[in-house]
Amino acid sequence: MSARNLYSMIVNVANITNELGEVGMRLEIGDDFSVFRDLRNGQADRSGIYPMFDVACSYVDKSNAFWVCGYDAKGELVHTQAIRRLDLGTETLGEHLFVHRHKYITPNSTPDMNKTRYSALPALDRIHGQVCYHGEFWLKGGKDGYRSQGMTALLSRVVFEIALNIWSPDFVFGLVETVLAEKGAPVRYGYTHCEPGVWRGPNDEVTAEEVLVWMSREDMVQFLATPPKALSCERRLPMRGELGGPVAVVA
Repeated sequence: MSARNLYSMIVNVANITNELGEVGMRLEIGDDFSVFRDLRNGQADRSGIYPMFDVACSYVDKSNAFWVCGYDAKGELVHTQAIRRLDLGTETLGEHLFVHRHKYITPNSTPDMNKTRYSALPALDRIHGQVCYHGEFWLKGGKDGYRSQGMTALLSRVVFEIALNIWSPDFVFGLVETVLAEKGAPVRYGYTHCEPGVWRGPNDEVTAEEVLVWMSREDMVQFLATPPKALSCERRLPMRGELGGPVAVVA
């Protein structure tokens, strides 16, 4: 990473952090996935952590991944997301998803993970090399939550800014529930490509509907070069304490 790129990243992330702080959200960034696992397992209202980011199932640590969490003024967890680098080399994403499908399938969504497969989409044969998987994106809803406030795009930018500068991946991808994709979630995340797909079980039945979202390095650079839309006064939530200032980094 060049000094210029490092400085640009610091400025961009600081601006986003300050913007979020004005509406009461404090960010933490960490790479200890035993901590992330405990945080996720403490959320009784969500399904379990996905195996790709679970230290009990995968080799995931500071060498290949990091997470971002957001907290409100009361210290309540209101946001999560994580990203993991995969060195696929000449292996395609389609081949990777087939071999490692157990780590991507939604827990308890199919009667037999060994006989469940994802759709054969065109992009799966094109994506290879240094690839990042972006997942665990969640934002608290409800009257005390932060959804529909214009924050999603800012939160995803934090992860993309850091990932682009420390790993310079060839591609970034994620899997989004179709119901969320139809509401425009991939666009808010910043993804430029969206391909509908399904997981099919042992009897060729559809066990889950998930859209493949992805972008190339060039797409990421273009997305991050476009100034983010600021949180307008109309969208801002009431102040929730003085939570502005630098982002916290958790070792």
